[in-house]
Amino acid sequence: MTIDDAKRSGAGAATTVRDAALELFRAHGMTTVFGNPGSTELPMLQEFPDDFTYVLGLQEAVVVGMADGFAQATGRPTLVNLHTAPGVGNAVGALVNAAANRTPLVVTAGQQVRPMMTLEAMLTNPRATELPRPTVKYSAEPPRAQDVVATLARAIHLATTPPTGPVFVSIPMDDWDVELTGDDLEVARRAARRRVAMPIEPSSSGLDTLVAALDGATSPALVVGGEVDSGGGFDDAVALAERLGCAVYGPPADGRVGFPETHPQFRGALPMAIAPVSRTLAAHDVVLVLGTAVFRYYPYVPGGFLADGTTLLHVTSDPDEAARAPMGDALVADPTSVVRALLSRVAPSDRAPAGSPPSAAAAQASSVPGTLSAEEVFDAVGQMWPEDGVVVDESPSNRGALHARRRVSRPASSFFTTSGGLGFGLPASVGVALADRSRPVLAAIGDGSMQYGIQALATAAATGAPVTVLVLENREYAILKWFAAREDTPKAPGLDLPPVDFTALAAGYGVPAESVSTADELRDALERGRDGEGPRLISVPVGRPAG
Repeated sequence: MTIDDAKRSGAGAATTVRDAALELFRAHGMTTVFGNPGSTELPMLQEFPDDFTYVLGLQEAVVVGMADGFAQATGRPTLVNLHTAPGVGNAVGALVNAAANRTPLVVTAGQQVRPMMTLEAMLTNPRATELPRPTVKYSAEPPRAQDVVATLARAIHLATTPPTGPVFVSIPMDDWDVELTGDDLEVARRAARRRVAMPIEPSSSGLDTLVAALDGATSPALVVGGEVDSGGGFDDAVALAERLGCAVYGPPADGRVGFPETHPQFRGALPMAIAPVSRTLAAHDVVLVLGTAVFRYYPYVPGGFLADGTTLLHVTSDPDEAARAPMGDALVADPTSVVRALLSRVAPSDRAPAGSPPSAAAAQASSVPGTLSAEEVFDAVGQMWPEDGVVVDESPSNRGALHARRRVSRPASSFFTTSGGLGFGLPASVGVALADRSRPVLAAIGDGSMQYGIQALATAAATGAPVTVLVLENREYAILKWFAAREDTPKAPGLDLPPVDFTALAAGYGVPAESVSTADELRDALERGRDGEGPRLISVPVGRPAG
């Protein structure tokens, strides 16, 4: 029932801020709320409507991570409800991930009642808008209770317009029951009806430049980023690459896969450092980068950014991303719109793309008795996990092995965090699973990464989320040991992990779990997870390849 319906039927003589805010959320399809409530949030949540779903997370970073996965998988803005300052503080690391992922989250947090804010009474957040500010596009606290709905509407529009990303609104707890009348009620009603669209269509001159460069190239290449996948352009990118007869690369690091890794024109992901990227792209005279940064470099390997004779062009919806790129002319526009426009304008070519598709070397057995190598683990994943399934990964040292052996071939099938931080993978996998229960979700998580968001197991159990958590146990921060060797920093402490019984932890949270040590056992366990209806955890000890 809408506000106007209620008025016409006589059901309820007054419209409160809460009534109007719920109507705003309904208008934007934001009826699933991820939260961890505190006393300052209870006024918002009282008489929780039957058409809304509340997903409880047991720690605020987990709440944001689950919402991040859910929003990415649904393609809609998602509502997050946090406790005042302490809860927001707990969530900031996850907001860093969401900002890097460009996830449209609308994060709300409670605030002390207005008469006690100047006293800085307990649970007052005296700098409510400052605490999350570096991680969000917009941070506000309404000046009056009557302005709550308009502020929330502004936040939603900013979260969902390019470049998309999280926003934050602090709301005093006594605002929710304030009655809206007169002009204030009219503003709230209009806020629920308003829409803001910003498609950022490419200019004709910008397209002319791209078409001329691609048509005149002898060995063109595309670098297709995650923004193409999130924008619905996965299949369009395939059609463009085939029309051009060009090589296609993945970015050095991105949260989503924008082009099928199984396609014969795919040449693998670019290396992550400056000099190796330059060497890789030297085989091409024109490189068009679509929907990703140019580039997310790490570690520092100095060299020329681009070989002589190579021209780089960049398309992104983010003006800042375009401005900070170290080379190439940029067009600020929606990457998927550009791909579709180019499809009808570039000349078809029968050229053979440079390079060869990446191949996975035969897996070597682990050098540690009683364990599998990561390559052997992901051979089993490649055999057992369906093409239409989803993989969320956060095992940084094993990411290359995963993508070499279980290649992504469908849109919206691979999620990672572009921030470089840990704590996204497990919560996000639960959110992805809740967004679409028809697709099995595999969370491939390192044992170090698991500890950053392990409370997500409780939500998986409570909701019956169809997610299989595959924990790769090497009892070390393997990626850090690699960096320590590369950066010549011997005897760095804290790189080994204590033994943890993940099956016992999972059982404690209510998730069925098992430990496996052979490839046959792993395949059987993956089959049970794939065909099951709820969450499951599989722990597999891994070692380094022999030799």
